[in-house]
Amino acid sequence: MSQNFELRDEIKAYWSLRAESFDSQAGHEIFSDAERAAWHQLILRHVGHGERRRALDLASGTGVVSNLLDDLGFDVTGMDWSEPMLERARTKARLQGRSARFLMGDAENTMEPDASYDVIINRHLVWTLVDPKAAFSEWLRVLKPGGKVLIVDGDFVNSGLLAKLANALARTIARFRKVTPGSAQSTAMTETHHSILSRVYFSRGAHAGAVAALLAQAGFENIVIDVDMRAIHRAQKKNFPFLKRIERATQHRYAICARKPASRAIAEPHGE
Repeated sequence: MSQNFELRDEIKAYWSLRAESFDSQAGHEIFSDAERAAWHQLILRHVGHGERRRALDLASGTGVVSNLLDDLGFDVTGMDWSEPMLERARTKARLQGRSARFLMGDAENTMEPDASYDVIINRHLVWTLVDPKAAFSEWLRVLKPGGKVLIVDGDFVNSGLLAKLANALARTIARFRKVTPGSAQSTAMTETHHSILSRVYFSRGAHAGAVAALLAQAGFENIVIDVDMRAIHRAQKKNFPFLKRIERATQHRYAICARKPASRAIAEPHGE
C-alpha cells in the first residue's frame, strides 16, 4: 500500500506542475468552435442534455469538460486533487459567469453521498488510475439508479508504427536543439510521465475492451464503446504540429458509456 500511496502522490504532483501550461496545449483546452461543437455532440450522443441534472466531472483539471457540461445545462461539480488545477478552474468559471463548483477530491474515493449524481464524466483519467476496480465501484455507488458514466480516454502505450517513428524523430530533433531551462523542464516532465505510466494499473495500455470489462465487473450495464472521435480529432489537429498529428491519428482513443442498473439489486451477485 505504501507504493500505491507514493504513486498517487507522484501523480498529484505531476498534474499540479502541469497546471501552469495546461490551458495552452491543444488536446487539453479547446481552441475552436468546431472542437467545442464536436465535444458537445459526443456528450449529447451518450448522456443527453443536462436539464439541470447533476453531473460530476472527475479529474476536472482546469474545468474544460465541466464547462462543456455547463454549456449543455447540467448542474456541474468538478473534482480534482490538484489545487493549482482547481484554482484555474474556479478563476475561469468566475470570469465566464459559470455556475460550476469545484472541489478537492480523489476520483478513486470521492467521499460524495450515495446515489447523488445523474452523470459522471472524465477525460484522460482512467489511464492514470492506480486501482480502477475500486474507482469504478465508487462511481457506481455515487451514481443514481439509471445514471450513466462517460469515460473519454485512450491507449497511450501501444502506439502504431507511424507514431513510434514520429516519436523517434521528435527525440532526434530535440537532441540537436540547444537545451534551454524550459526544454530541460519539458524533458523532465516527459520522463516523469513515462515513469508514472509504467506503474499504473493500465501500464500495458488502457484498451477500451479492458476498461469495459472492469466496468461490467463493477456492476455497470448497457456498456457502449464509441471509437468515432473523428470530429474532435479533425478540429484538434489544426492546432497540432505535424509529428503530433501523426501520433494522435494512430492512437486508440475512445469514449465508453455505461449505465448503473435502475434497480441496484440487478447488479448484485445472485445467492447460491
